[in-house]
Amino acid sequence: MGDDALERCEEAIGYRFKNPALLRAALTHASVASNRLESNERLEFLGDAILGMVVCQYLYDHYPDYLEGSLTKIKSAVVARKTCAEIAESLGLSKCLFLGNGISGRAKLPTSLPAGVFESLIAAMAIDGGPEQVKQFILRHMIPHIEQAVASEYQHNHKSQLQQYAQKTLGATPVYEFLDEKGPDHSKCFEVAVCIGDQRFPSAWGPNKKEAEQKAAYNALVELNLVPAPPATTPAVP
Repeated sequence: MGDDALERCEEAIGYRFKNPALLRAALTHASVASNRLESNERLEFLGDAILGMVVCQYLYDHYPDYLEGSLTKIKSAVVARKTCAEIAESLGLSKCLFLGNGISGRAKLPTSLPAGVFESLIAAMAIDGGPEQVKQFILRHMIPHIEQAVASEYQHNHKSQLQQYAQKTLGATPVYEFLDEKGPDHSKCFEVAVCIGDQRFPSAWGPNKKEAEQKAAYNALVELNLVPAPPATTPAVP
């Protein structure tokens, strides 16, 4: 199989392999390998774990105010196959793949192929160049996606917004108080209010306590003029 594909791939990723056989293995899809052990599937397995570890460490180091749930959501969005495929396509990695005739003739490749080759290249680079080399490669391409996912999570996570504001500006931590519940066991509603210091903000109802807390945090953000108030509607009666 042609060395020109290896050279194109090295140029695209900005790294030259000391062991070209590793790069060749990373680019070899199961459809063209003599058996699956000679395809990039094992490297893809390892690369997925390395990618997750690097992204998790970056999130842990750079977002100390985010709780585990938010970090998990951001990480899941960042390492998703869709994101990996987008990066692979932007680098032109699909054109470097060694594919069987049944796949190479398709007008559009399945998302799993470019995503898989991105992960297999991560593993091959880690083996060939070491952890720091692959970490730099991953973060170079992942940080824009991390920042986008963080912005999306922050925008929709009213509790995180309120907690960061309260701690940095007011020197206090929001406390959520459970006030009431209504409805039958299979369809309950819960009322929650949030307090910061001596100030209690308007309560909110939700189908579970977590959602009620998010809505209560939103009410507090509105009262503090940190987010715009919702358009006027007829209030729902729980």
